[in-house]
Amino acid sequence: MSDGRAFPVAHHCGPDDPARRRFIVGGSLMVSFAIVPGMAALAQTTTEAGTFKASAPKLPGSLKATPLLDAWIKVAPDGRVSVCTGKAELGTGIRTALLQVAAEQLDLAPHAIELITADTAATPNEGYTAGSHTMADSGTAILNAAAQVRTLLIASAASQLGVDASALTTSDGAVVAADGRRVTYGEAARYANLHQNAQPDAATKPPSSYALIGHALPRVDIPGKVTGGASYVQDLRLHGMLHARVVRPPSYGASLVAVDSGRVEALPGVIKVVRNGNYLAVVADDEWRAILAMRELALAAQWQPGPPLPDPANIHALLMSLPSQEIAVADQHTATGAAVPGTTWRARYSRPYLTHGSIGPSCAVAQLDQGVMTVWTHTQGVYPLRAGIAEMLALPPDNVRCVHVEGSGCYGHNGADDVAADAALIARELPGRPVRVQFMREQEHLWEPFGPAMTVEASATLDATGTIAEWRYELWSNTHNNRIENAGRLLPAQLLAQPFIPAPPKPIPMPEGGGDRNSIPLYRVPSLHVQHHFVPTMPIRVSAMRSLGAHMNVFAIESFIDELARAAHADPVAFRLKHLDDPRAGDVIRAVADQFGWRARTGRSGGSSPRSQGTGFAFAQYKNLMAYLAVAMDVTVMRDTGELSIERVVAAVDCGQIVNPDGVRNQIEGGILQTASWTLYEETHFDRQRITSFDWSTYPIMRFASVPKRVDVLLIDRPGLPFLGVGEAAQGPAAAALANAIDDATGVRTRDLPLLGPKGKDALKA
Repeated sequence: MSDGRAFPVAHHCGPDDPARRRFIVGGSLMVSFAIVPGMAALAQTTTEAGTFKASAPKLPGSLKATPLLDAWIKVAPDGRVSVCTGKAELGTGIRTALLQVAAEQLDLAPHAIELITADTAATPNEGYTAGSHTMADSGTAILNAAAQVRTLLIASAASQLGVDASALTTSDGAVVAADGRRVTYGEAARYANLHQNAQPDAATKPPSSYALIGHALPRVDIPGKVTGGASYVQDLRLHGMLHARVVRPPSYGASLVAVDSGRVEALPGVIKVVRNGNYLAVVADDEWRAILAMRELALAAQWQPGPPLPDPANIHALLMSLPSQEIAVADQHTATGAAVPGTTWRARYSRPYLTHGSIGPSCAVAQLDQGVMTVWTHTQGVYPLRAGIAEMLALPPDNVRCVHVEGSGCYGHNGADDVAADAALIARELPGRPVRVQFMREQEHLWEPFGPAMTVEASATLDATGTIAEWRYELWSNTHNNRIENAGRLLPAQLLAQPFIPAPPKPIPMPEGGGDRNSIPLYRVPSLHVQHHFVPTMPIRVSAMRSLGAHMNVFAIESFIDELARAAHADPVAFRLKHLDDPRAGDVIRAVADQFGWRARTGRSGGSSPRSQGTGFAFAQYKNLMAYLAVAMDVTVMRDTGELSIERVVAAVDCGQIVNPDGVRNQIEGGILQTASWTLYEETHFDRQRITSFDWSTYPIMRFASVPKRVDVLLIDRPGLPFLGVGEAAQGPAAAALANAIDDATGVRTRDLPLLGPKGKDALKA
């Protein structure tokens, strides 16, 4: 356990920074990070990370929205350098990679830099840490801001030394002249105006000179995690902290009829029972006492059931029948517009609702002190959460501070925002005392926003040469983004006596996309139609899960491509290359095929023996604009039991300029394992009353015994090219490669996820 000192509440980049005070004394008051040149100059960009007004649209990365250099890089008089990012460490290693980027451009050792992440009192507003945007947006901003700060420090030192700036170099936090004279960064910063906008097209170091970017650096977040040090918000302990537990309704829409709180309030250590409409919680002086009181409070509560849930057996038919917003994602036709001659093939694919399955249930700590609510949270978006909590509490946004502290296990929108709202609501009742709220396992599983179910119908026409001449693709899905757009998106706010109404669900526009992410194949197709049936009605609560619709869409597209290759009597790898024009796509495919030892084939590898072996291949470029990834897999299927073993995986990734090779491998390996679990085993269960997947026995995930026996990741580095982000590159291709390998081994084409669910296992054993 830790004390509060492990998680400081004041940061070097914050408003009390000495450099900021100097600007105020000098007559320049900084009101915000961004200087807005006028509304006519603003451009708006919407991605999964959020909607941003670009006050400087010609600048790279997140500098578009936050152009001030000292919003990103701070140099103190004593030479200490702080780098600020609005992105949060989610276990992907971005703290290490961003340190490498800043240190490279500033000629500093990474350990000499203080990196401040995602704090509404200290860092730029970069929305959500989502969609593999961290390196592309924040990494690019820091790369360019650090390079320009270094140039300004050199110019300041040149003036102090009376020499030409071109004669100076930088090393270890100092500007150095040819005669050995040195000006530290702190001394140079005294006469350098870092409170200015970044400039477009400013020079950065040439990749040929990189000493840190492109090289492995041990991840800075790992030591504490493997030694039991304070690493997560779950570890946070503040002086005088109280412990709270919530009691959720038994089902969606249930209302609290009565509660006998007297016997709970009389329990040892109980400080307060909080009730507000259907919202119920208890606070105690000790965590175990809070748990005991929560259990008693749950028994004392009487609930009126909510409306029934739909029949889970017919959920995909329901999705296809509900009213939908029609979005023509792509629509291109042959020059004549006539029907395309050839043979047409059709297939339908489906994915169930998925649970995030956070290894550590969500947690937050909040404290109301002198009218300011501070929340320590593992949210993926501190600024959107601040706005939601401020609305819920009727406080000015400036009176709410959200500080990111890493959480134990999640990619996507799990219970982190809800538990932060719980902590804030309860802390409001006990001013001055920090209040820690920790979900129980069943609360996390039952009440999180799930990954949406999806249904896909695909058809394609092969001409006489075995080439795809026409492609039609339709998908049905709820929203993949119910992140915190207003207070009503916070579950606790919906339970209050005066409930907040969630903002209506909206699709994320392409090219990013939500449910339609990666629904346009990268392959060359003369006639193409992609239709997104966006279904606003949500039978169960859903939101973002890692890769959004890309997991399902790439699974469907790459499974269908394999089916088409077989229909064309073509090797699956050769068939893909035949339909691709992008040379970088071809490079990752050939790299995997060579390393894997792919043998060209037009038929299946497996036979009718009880132990069948097969290989599968798949490819995608994430969002058709980020990292390229190809993957091949060897599997063994035991036909008598339906059990599967992943023998070997080879993947190749091109994510542009690689910052930390080990970090890239970590992400691809982790993505393959997580996706294998989704694709083979995972499905959220519910009945007509409630969610029933409440623990690891009712929501099984991949166990250690099922982990691939070998995973090799090949890296294709592109020095000097943009960062493309890799966090979600593997999800779709890994899913399709598994399905293709099972089909190759057994002759059974499973189109409904999970592949080893009851239906899939029965098919393999048939």
